[in-house]
Amino acid sequence: MKKVGIIGAMETEVKFLKKLATEHTANAGAGVRQTEVAGLTFVEGEIGSTQVVIVKSGIGKVNAALCAQRLIMQFGVTHVINTGIAGAAAHGLGVLDFVASTDAVYHDIDATGFGYKPTVIPQMACSVFPADAALRQAAESAFTDHVNETVFGGHKLIAGRVASGDQFISDKVVKQHIIDICAPACLEMEGAAIAHACYLNNTPFLIVRCMSDMADDSGESTYEFNETTAAEMSAKLVVGILERL
Repeated sequence: MKKVGIIGAMETEVKFLKKLATEHTANAGAGVRQTEVAGLTFVEGEIGSTQVVIVKSGIGKVNAALCAQRLIMQFGVTHVINTGIAGAAAHGLGVLDFVASTDAVYHDIDATGFGYKPTVIPQMACSVFPADAALRQAAESAFTDHVNETVFGGHKLIAGRVASGDQFISDKVVKQHIIDICAPACLEMEGAAIAHACYLNNTPFLIVRCMSDMADDSGESTYEFNETTAAEMSAKLVVGILERL
């Protein structure tokens, strides 16, 4: 039986999912279970017929990696989905459009002084972490089935690379440098670390992001305006993925 760990960096990215799991599990005659460990709150319940463990990881790569490892080792999840918001990087991708990951990389890994290419992790066999194709297909199916409805109407979903680093990108020059070195579809701060942990533990994963901003000079104000809407849209797409597992 599948048991899906769902990670969002911020409360706004998991609030909708935790509420849904609480209501659905209660309606099924059981109650959700909350576990407090390592400064995190893990919420175990069901969404539809799928067992889920939902958690706010905190922002940044270390928080995200530790959270994913805990989900896998302590809670025994079989799959991991990272939901949330990001800055658009791919040509033609706009605010409130979606990215479902093909793979993930760190854009802030730089060991070029030792002869490595940018984004390559020294002495690791893999620096590009491939996402699970079945989870991505489920995301694409869920989006297509509901694209004409209000929640997704007028927007699009693309499959592409997620690039992560410990910085909020809001500068055109920095954004272009990242595009030049790894050609991502979107930029954020946790996905590659979650992908890294999942890769090492042979756990299928998918990163789903709704664009809150364009990762450029207008990034902060645009991000703040769209944060809640984009986070909930991403969470609703996760529900569609769970329905197809």
